[in-house]
Amino acid sequence: MDNREEIEKVEKKSDSSKVASTFIKYAAYLIIFFAIMWFIISYIMPMING
Repeated sequence: MDNREEIEKVEKKSDSSKVASTFIKYAAYLIIFFAIMWFIISYIMPMING
């Protein structure tokens, strides 16, 4: 009984850490995406439009 409870606790902990790491990864992707879009809008579009 004790072993099963310990395994369940470890699995729950690893699941929540997987969710957190996935959230951080996709949040970083979004930040990079918006930074690139801001760069294009701020610097490259005025160059093209002249």
